Amino acid sequence: MPHDTPLITTLVAGFGLAFILGLIAQRLKLPLIAGYLLAGVAIGPFTPGYVADLELAGELAELGVILLMFGVGLHFSPRDLMTVRAVAVPGALGQIGVATLFGTVIGLMMGWSIGAGLIFGVALSVASTVVLLRALQERDVVQSEKGRVAVGWLIVEDLVMVLALVLIPPLAGLLGGVALPVEAEAEIVGRVGIGPIAATVLITLAKAAAFVALMLIIGRKVIPWILHFVAHTHSRELFRLAVLAIALGVAYGATHFFGVSFALGAFFAGMVMSSSTLSQQAMRETLPLRDAFAVLFFVSVGMLFNPAILLSKPLALLATVTVIIGVKAAAGFYLVKALGQGRDMALTIAASLAQIGEFSFILITMGVKLSIVPPEARDLVVAGAMISILANPLLFHLLDKREARKAAAPRSTSSPPRDVARSDEVIDEPPPEVRSDAPSGASGALPSAPPPAG
Repeated sequence: MPHDTPLITTLVAGFGLAFILGLIAQRLKLPLIAGYLLAGVAIGPFTPGYVADLELAGELAELGVILLMFGVGLHFSPRDLMTVRAVAVPGALGQIGVATLFGTVIGLMMGWSIGAGLIFGVALSVASTVVLLRALQERDVVQSEKGRVAVGWLIVEDLVMVLALVLIPPLAGLLGGVALPVEAEAEIVGRVGIGPIAATVLITLAKAAAFVALMLIIGRKVIPWILHFVAHTHSRELFRLAVLAIALGVAYGATHFFGVSFALGAFFAGMVMSSSTLSQQAMRETLPLRDAFAVLFFVSVGMLFNPAILLSKPLALLATVTVIIGVKAAAGFYLVKALGQGRDMALTIAASLAQIGEFSFILITMGVKLSIVPPEARDLVVAGAMISILANPLLFHLLDKREARKAAAPRSTSSPPRDVARSDEVIDEPPPEVRSDAPSGASGALPSAPPPAG
């Protein structure tokens, strides 16, 4: 009698088809992402044949997001985020506002309520963590100035989406959906006379602030100390386990105790670990798992895609894709320029924002469950995500060709562009205290760590 193993079956089907179709995509000189997305479509509920467990695939994809954001946090420090706040904060807020406005107009033109249009617009406004960071890492520009601005922009978007996900349920009745009871915490705070909605906002901001303070004050001391303590055991296996336990544990705790997203929690875990001299080794240990589960993210996106939307709502889909790729990119470009940055920075941010992903799915699914938006809105968002994710590598390819032409053009000075110089410095700098990846044992032990930080 065969065992019921949905997790193993989903992993086998996801990785196996992603490998085969990814290989075909590479032979056809298409982005690998195209193969991963098609693998998801093949095992999704809207195509004949085997249907993988969609819920399990989504959770496995979330692991990829956590590990990816943890790795980005390892490259950052609080100082890095503060240096880009003047561009990232007003830019992200302005771009979210523009995209939400256009999405709302599309919803109204389709006969939806104003609340449905707002949810739809917000879902189109936020870029995918995985797609953005994958593009930046492939070009080794995560630590360049434009890379830091893009990541800072992403963090602001994540914070806004966390607030939106908390506020939508208590506002569901006002938005035209099913009204839900106010949470007990908000009801207690609301008794002081500020109202349940304002109380919900206040509690959400207080929890997020408490999490950030906890990580920056206590986490910056405790997490590096744990890492150095484990390093003294000279066991790569224990070190790798410690890194994964910290990344996943902080991400889980951030969500379940502070209401912060998994991605944001993992980012702060990596950021506080970056102060350790073993941070580069931590990055190397999580790299294989990060790449593997990032593939499952794209497979899970493909599983959500309903091809029928291409025939039933072609004009609405065209408008949706125009907002994602055209309006968001244009808004990002002109906002960056208006904030005093150069054309190279503006083009990078524009290309980075011209797609949507995980937060969009979560938000629009919540809207459908609360009867705020119709199910067709979810199909439009997923189809728009599929198309924009496929188009995003092409946008970056055009950007790469532009930079190559610019680099080949005669220059009056010999100094390299600032962003390129920063990127080269990151590539050439050897990671501290990292030896070759030998097997576990005497020859493969972790390098001797400095005394634990006080």
